[in-house]
Amino acid sequence: MIDTLLTAFALVLIIEGLVPALFPNKWQNYLIKLTQQPTSSIRNIGMSLLFFGVIILWLVSK
Repeated sequence: MIDTLLTAFALVLIIEGLVPALFPNKWQNYLIKLTQQPTSSIRNIGMSLLFFGVIILWLVSK
């Protein structure tokens, strides 16, 4: 089980690192725009991603 968690964590790091590694200027501009967004919008995006992640995990583990 720990191997699966470490694999999942490694994949998250790889995916999260792709955009800043390949497109650093666009990533930086995105972060600047993100800091100008209201907190509620950022929270809604986070909750949506969390919800879809849980649903996908539930469907895969079924």
